Amino acid sequence: MYGKGLRPLSLATTLTLTAAYALVFFYAPNDADQGFVQKIFYVHVPMAIVALGGFVAAAVMAIMHLRTRDRRWDVRSYVAIHLSLILGVGVLVTGAIWAKASWGHWWVWDEPTLVSFLIVFLLYATYQPLRFAIDDPERQARYASVFAITAGAFVPLNFIAVRLAQAYTHPRVLSTTGGSMPGSMRLTFLIALAGMALLFVTLWKYEMASKNASQQLRALRARLLEAR
Repeated sequence: MYGKGLRPLSLATTLTLTAAYALVFFYAPNDADQGFVQKIFYVHVPMAIVALGGFVAAAVMAIMHLRTRDRRWDVRSYVAIHLSLILGVGVLVTGAIWAKASWGHWWVWDEPTLVSFLIVFLLYATYQPLRFAIDDPERQARYASVFAITAGAFVPLNFIAVRLAQAYTHPRVLSTTGGSMPGSMRLTFLIALAGMALLFVTLWKYEMASKNASQQLRALRARLLEAR
């Protein structure tokens, strides 16, 4: 089920990311203020958007689990959060590198973008410890879904809080309208975003295929033991 279409999806992901970062280095101009270091934007921002989108998708899958009681939705939600946390680590690392290059400091606590993302990341970092602290599979899945839905509500709040913040110190190279970004930079950003989204979906399908295969293997082993 999850392995279907993985090969063309993987190929599309590879081609899109290759094209995106070829454009980053050979097509998109250097930023007038930050210079070459601004190019980390094409990794940092798409990764942040896809990570937050993954958290929202996990919340939707958790809602489906509570509505249908189908454990497959719980596993889908779990994998989405797992991958979003990995991307979240990348966001924090690239953000720190960008901050060091731009401001001379690895972290700036009065910067709303950095701090708000860190809060969301730390909130989701408690997901797995809390989930596996519950032994009963049914209760574990149910409570994990409630957590995913509740935490997912903070993701749009994170975006709204950053946009409403008065003290803007974060390097602003992407506005809501995109009007301040040259066309070449906007095109490069959109392709990089598409590549990162494809990467997330590809990894999600790979992990789901792996978990599905493991579940089928456990079921076969159980049948063999019963046959004996």
